[in-house]
Amino acid sequence: MILYLHGFRSSPNSFKARVLAARLVELGRGDEWCCPMLTVSPFETVALAESLVAAARPKNVTLIGSSLGGYFATWLAEKHGWPAVLLNPAVVPQRDLSAYLGEQPLWHGGGSIVVEPHHLDELRELRVASITRPERYYLMAATGDEVLDYREMLAHYPGARTTLIEGSDHAISEFPEYVDDVLAFCDAEDVEPPAPREAA
Repeated sequence: MILYLHGFRSSPNSFKARVLAARLVELGRGDEWCCPMLTVSPFETVALAESLVAAARPKNVTLIGSSLGGYFATWLAEKHGWPAVLLNPAVVPQRDLSAYLGEQPLWHGGGSIVVEPHHLDELRELRVASITRPERYYLMAATGDEVLDYREMLAHYPGARTTLIEGSDHAISEFPEYVDDVLAFCDAEDVEPPAPREAA
């Protein structure tokens, strides 16, 4: 299963999600794709992700998280040991989203969400102070991200495989050029984890 977690005010119709879904269909792997519509509640979002995996019972799971979805993917990766691809991930969303309390329009298909103070509290509860096993992560960060600071991303994922894109934007408009890199990471992780070895 490739489980995609979209960003704040986004949806399964986001640009990167559509590119990935189409590429998997091209490869005859559309059945691996899972991209739910996430709720405004961080707690409900991670519970939904866990329930989808539990219901499907896939042999392997790889997370792909964009923006705020990257924050959730990090928490899930640390909790369950799942590998994760992070696309311009949010690092301190409880700070960044404090300016977005109240009703906020969604980017796709109309509608809105209402961001309440307790949602920021939930984000704080899901904070990962520092990652373990950096080989679990693939970070893609754009220096031209107009929403989030790529330097915070680099600092938060030391040792992770990283593609630093000079310029670009928060949406990673050139994402079709990188989609196969993302899927290659997913496939590389599609193996049984190595057995722990005792230190020599």
